[in-house]
Amino acid sequence: MAISRTQPKYELRARRHGPGDTELEIWQLPSPTTPQVTAPIRVAGLRGRNLELVEHRVLKKLKEVGVRVDILPMDGMGSRIAEETALNLALLFRTLAPMRSRDAMRMVAEGIDQMSREEAAYWLGMAVHRKNPRRVLTALRVLMTDPKRK
Repeated sequence: MAISRTQPKYELRARRHGPGDTELEIWQLPSPTTPQVTAPIRVAGLRGRNLELVEHRVLKKLKEVGVRVDILPMDGMGSRIAEETALNLALLFRTLAPMRSRDAMRMVAEGIDQMSREEAAYWLGMAVHRKNPRRVLTALRVLMTDPKRK
């Protein structure tokens, strides 16, 4: 996994709350590229039923970049991940967190998996920095679950 010095730094943190209850979080770390980030910032997280429904996708993506969640220390410490993976996972976590419909979650997860790095960065930036991030995420969900989209 090659992490450039000219890109923001991200970390995946895993925390076990009990048997079968794991939480995954994406954190942005301070780096020379992002001087406004002076302390680690939680970007997104997912836990419980919603994580279980997409866990196979998340673990597959992490395995492709060389991160194994099963060997991460479960006390909140984590593993550095590349910006592209962090953007994609953070957007996935933020978008899926309030959802309940399994079919809609599947469609959203597939749509986010197909996004380019730039598109994921755009949507995540909108969801993080807008005054009403829920509206941005709702719009993304609507776009991803629209039956006319394909």
